[in-house]
Amino acid sequence: MIPLYSPQLARTPTALALGSFDGLHAGHRRVIEAITKGSNAVPTVVSFWPHPREVLYGESRLRLDLPSEKTALLEPIGVEQLVLVPFDRSLASLSAEAFVNQMLLQTLKARLIAVGANFRFGRNREGDALTLRSLANAKGVEVFVAPLLEDVGGRMSSSRIRSALSEGDLERAKKLMGRSYSFRGRVVKGRGIGKKIGWPTANLQVDGRKFLPGLGIYAAWAWTPGEIEPFSAVMNLGPQPTVDPNSPSAVEVHLLDKEINLEGYEIIVEPVLRLRAQKKFPNLELLSKQIELDAQLAREKLKPFKIKQN
Repeated sequence: MIPLYSPQLARTPTALALGSFDGLHAGHRRVIEAITKGSNAVPTVVSFWPHPREVLYGESRLRLDLPSEKTALLEPIGVEQLVLVPFDRSLASLSAEAFVNQMLLQTLKARLIAVGANFRFGRNREGDALTLRSLANAKGVEVFVAPLLEDVGGRMSSSRIRSALSEGDLERAKKLMGRSYSFRGRVVKGRGIGKKIGWPTANLQVDGRKFLPGLGIYAAWAWTPGEIEPFSAVMNLGPQPTVDPNSPSAVEVHLLDKEINLEGYEIIVEPVLRLRAQKKFPNLELLSKQIELDAQLAREKLKPFKIKQN
């Protein structure tokens, strides 16, 4: 994968695309495409970490793509490094002009800068794309401003992807991102209740900064990094209303027709279809019977997806 750098360690000079690029949808790729062609500088994506709204307003901003995931997505489209600019109140206090001069021109030695038309930066968001163009052009640096991309649903945005995932609409999220949504987590020891009722699950510890789909039961693919063939699976995302109504939200994956001890392993999960909402059952026997129905439905729904993958 491409390297993940701080600004001071980045290879320079750079042709840089500046923005969050969360979800890496077609509008983001249009911005990034501008820095990967016809420049002798290092094609570089530059983002803030953490998100500015986390620092300034205390908002929790879960990511569609964590930095380690983003490097794998950027490499195939011609980017050679991902640079994360540490965002703190000191950086937030910089004027638009100071940010351009100190970070983009002096530290990253930008030779070309690409942003989306709605890009804002500098103290109190005082700078916009036109401000950036004016400041950079004055130093002989070209700025490409990509127009906003729209489809029949409106402006292409990360918010639309999050909305689709929150509703459990994986197909709509896939169309917006141009790829399947997935997440990863390490398998940790659970309470073993699933195994007792005949449905052992891999309990995943997922990075708390990752945006997950809406609660429910899903048909999914699951695999360990490096595996060629994914396993079909049923995933429970949310609390355990039958076993422990007060339990925190969890990610539990049952591999269909496979018995593998994955404890300690990292696995990747690609939810494909939301089968149903969570439901509290009167007893574990009825819960087991429902999981059996979920498993059968998942087998049926995953068949056509398997054909597509091949």
